[in-house]
Amino acid sequence: MSGETEFIFGLRPVIEAIKEGKQIERLLIRQGLQGQLYHELMKEVREHSIPYQIVPVEKIEQHTRKNHQGVLAFMSLIEYQDISNILPAIFEKGEDPLILCLDGITDVRNFGAIVRSAECFGAHAVLIPERGSARITADAVKTSAGALNSFPVCRTRSLTKTIQFLKESGLKVLCADEKSNKRVFNATLTGPLVLVMGSEDRGISRELSALADETVRIPLKGKTGSLNVSVAAGVILYEITRQRASSDGNLKNF
Repeated sequence: MSGETEFIFGLRPVIEAIKEGKQIERLLIRQGLQGQLYHELMKEVREHSIPYQIVPVEKIEQHTRKNHQGVLAFMSLIEYQDISNILPAIFEKGEDPLILCLDGITDVRNFGAIVRSAECFGAHAVLIPERGSARITADAVKTSAGALNSFPVCRTRSLTKTIQFLKESGLKVLCADEKSNKRVFNATLTGPLVLVMGSEDRGISRELSALADETVRIPLKGKTGSLNVSVAAGVILYEITRQRASSDGNLKNF
């Protein structure tokens, strides 16, 4: 498959890869798999919070028909980071954190383009859920213009709990919502901030929307009802950076 990540297969190889701390993007496990090695695998999967799916064997055999033993793991092209480790370092440098949270962004090219904009406009990290997010494939890295090779991507089991942690750490939660009454250019976007972007079809989940300190929209003049999510993220990130540069007196250099 074009743009797919490298994979390994077989119960023992996958177990050893997890134990060695190798980054696994996602894990496919055949329905009905049993046995001692299966239970050992699941123990490691739970201890290391590895995203996995229980699938028909045909799903695995779309990728390989070798002796996979009902297990196939896609290896990550990047090393995921922990947001709780990144945040203190940002504050220690005297900077206001700018974290971009992506809720339900599954298109790899949109994801790559968003990370590219985040890096260009000075964001500190991108936060994604373990499930329901775009995979970090070669296509995603290419679309990010290489930004994914160095830009921090943090993966969490629960976006809701992590956003709550960020709120408690002093970050304002800003949600992009095309139904909002406030234009993004009229909002105050300085200070510690986490920007939440949702998918184009479903938007931001109710759980995350409930944590918003403020919602904003991008005003549109054309007949088209909405922007592509990667474009919308770039517009809002630009406005955040512009306001921060203005408040710091660095607008001439921006």
